[in-house]
Amino acid sequence: MDYREYWNNIYQQSEELNSLITSYWNQHSHIGTWQFWIVVFLLVAPLILLLFTVDRSRMFELFFFGYTVHILWTYVDLALERYAYFVHTYFLTPVYPFALNMTASALPVGFLLVYQYCTKNNKNFYLYTLILSVVFAFGFTTVEEMAGLLEFRKGMNKLYIFLIDLALAYTAYWFTRLILKIKSNHSF
Repeated sequence: MDYREYWNNIYQQSEELNSLITSYWNQHSHIGTWQFWIVVFLLVAPLILLLFTVDRSRMFELFFFGYTVHILWTYVDLALERYAYFVHTYFLTPVYPFALNMTASALPVGFLLVYQYCTKNNKNFYLYTLILSVVFAFGFTTVEEMAGLLEFRKGMNKLYIFLIDLALAYTAYWFTRLILKIKSNHSF
């Protein structure tokens, strides 16, 4: 195949996949299903919790950390989703990433609140993140898997999710600390 044939084939396959996903959502993941409302709850509830618990005097720092977790997890999840390693079978809409409720709300808010607690109370962020990662990877994914909200495929398992949680939360932590150090050295 030449360049144009590849892209024509990619466009055609993409249209077929999008049509299939939309059809699936209309049949199994729409607003009339209990799974849809669980997804909405997992998107909205952590944000409401954050509204009442965030330290408003440190909002830039805390939201920067949470946003970094969100972006990193979204990119990782898109790759895992695209290659069918870690699939959320019920989702808010077929347009957005399937795990949007987790990568844009539950995970960032959870790690943000741990970051806020640890940095405010001089606690060990690494230890508390380790504990939260265990809860997310081995507790939360187990419940989601049992409810049929996600599937592991191609050898993906909870241990990998745990390691990804740790890696991304630690990366967000180091990046946030770096930005704070740069900010303190350059008074704006």
